[in-house]
Amino acid sequence: MSTATKSRAPIILATVVILATVGYLAFTGVQSNKSYYVTISELQSMGNKAYVRHLRVAGNVAPGSIKRSGTNANFVLLEQGRKLQVVYQGSEPPPDTFKDDAQALAVGMYGHDGVFHATQLQAKCASKYAPKDMKPLKPTTSATATVLPATR
Repeated sequence: MSTATKSRAPIILATVVILATVGYLAFTGVQSNKSYYVTISELQSMGNKAYVRHLRVAGNVAPGSIKRSGTNANFVLLEQGRKLQVVYQGSEPPPDTFKDDAQALAVGMYGHDGVFHATQLQAKCASKYAPKDMKPLKPTTSATATVLPATR
């Protein structure tokens, strides 16, 4: 082996180790942050798989079910006649749009107790985003235009 090849070997080895480490960290980071979107009926029929996956579940907030305590909230999600008890324990309080009948998306884990334990919560109030009734425009009187001859 020549001296030039011997002097490059540590650089090549260091590059391979760094790339392998970055690849491993990227793979494990994606795996830990991956969450599956499921409906309430799919969640309830998943069996033991539901308890080990990070999930996102959407539905409408059941009227009168919201119980707030600081940044936490307990409520029920409804979707096609199915109910899901949700306990939200996040670092921030639920959004302002989180109200009765609002569409909500809970991100977290399903517990063996049959309760969805959410760490993130998104909500959208359907009535807030509905278009307003528009009044027809009043017709205006047309103005008469005077055409002047062009000058050079």
